[in-house]
Amino acid sequence: MIRINFFLKSVTDSFNWISAAGVTAMMLLTSADVFLRLVAEPIPGVYEIVGLLGCIVVSFSLAYTSAEKGHIAVEFLMRKLPDHVQAAVNTVNNLLSIALFGLIARQCLLYAADLRQSGEVTLTLQMPIFPFVYGISIGCTLLCLVLASDFFKSARRMFQR
Repeated sequence: MIRINFFLKSVTDSFNWISAAGVTAMMLLTSADVFLRLVAEPIPGVYEIVGLLGCIVVSFSLAYTSAEKGHIAVEFLMRKLPDHVQAAVNTVNNLLSIALFGLIARQCLLYAADLRQSGEVTLTLQMPIFPFVYGISIGCTLLCLVLASDFFKSARRMFQR
């Protein structure tokens, strides 16, 4: 289990760095576009690129945020419950989250395959969209792995006395 957690940590860290690079690219592209609008011609397709980078930024940072417990949680009620009940709530929550994000990952795979088959591209730059939808599926799958690890930890804690 320690090896799996180490592997998940290294992969989620890598994905988070890709996400951070995406945010940086979005900022630089937007700033350059605004500046160039003032002095010359704007960069064509910046709106499309920023939108596509946005989906990568969000989906690639999901697993890291979950692993670091950086998401919003309502804890003031949970703290009043006994430890085994907290663990049971976390176990059920992780299981439901795995089901939801597993379904999202699967649907994104199907949608990306449809986009690839139909040859769907962006309007201005004519870039294919399907790789970004595959990226969303990969990010959600990685999140499912992190949630599965958390599920086993909370299930073990639930049955310990």
